[in-house]
Amino acid sequence: MEEFILNITNGALDNLNYGWIILFMAIESSFIPFPSEVVMIPAAYMASETGEMSYPMIIVCGTIGALIGALINYGLAYFLGRPIVYAFANSRFGHFCLIDEEKVKKAEDYFDRHGAVSTLIGRMIPAIRQLISIPAGLAKMNLLPFILYTCIGAGVWNAILVGIGYAFHSTMPKQELIDTIAHYSHIIGITAILLVVSALSYLIYKGLKR
Repeated sequence: MEEFILNITNGALDNLNYGWIILFMAIESSFIPFPSEVVMIPAAYMASETGEMSYPMIIVCGTIGALIGALINYGLAYFLGRPIVYAFANSRFGHFCLIDEEKVKKAEDYFDRHGAVSTLIGRMIPAIRQLISIPAGLAKMNLLPFILYTCIGAGVWNAILVGIGYAFHSTMPKQELIDTIAHYSHIIGITAILLVVSALSYLIYKGLKR
């Protein structure tokens, strides 16, 4: 996996544009998951390096891609139903896509506990974020709230990753960025989650104080 991340990150730094961001994030958000850190962080880094892309457009394109991938999962689950979804999760191809029954069940349990809003919160939780659209489809969640929550959750997550990419540009050279993302992608993801939690906690605190 580390070698795969190295190759993707290296290629992203050389060729990334808005179209590729949408495509990669659609794949990342569907049933062929790979870390979004290897797309959004290099995109922000290159925006700082070359000025050919803007940070807001990177976030918008990443969110569009995430929504496309989420809608693929939602649609498949909505129309195929639980037996076929679980059969796919238990298949050899499902395992090749890093999906198994336990992961789908975990996402479905999370959706059952937290309801529709889990499609927002779940976008920022590892091992849940790529699959949370499946239980939403199985439950036949209303499409408009699904799109809204998905866009908000993905947008916040992408903004955090873009911020990390911007910070990395001022602290490390290009080759060091590649190695850092490859070796510490999980730690970067956890850091992003902590930043999201901190921001939400601050907003809740301010709201309660008022």
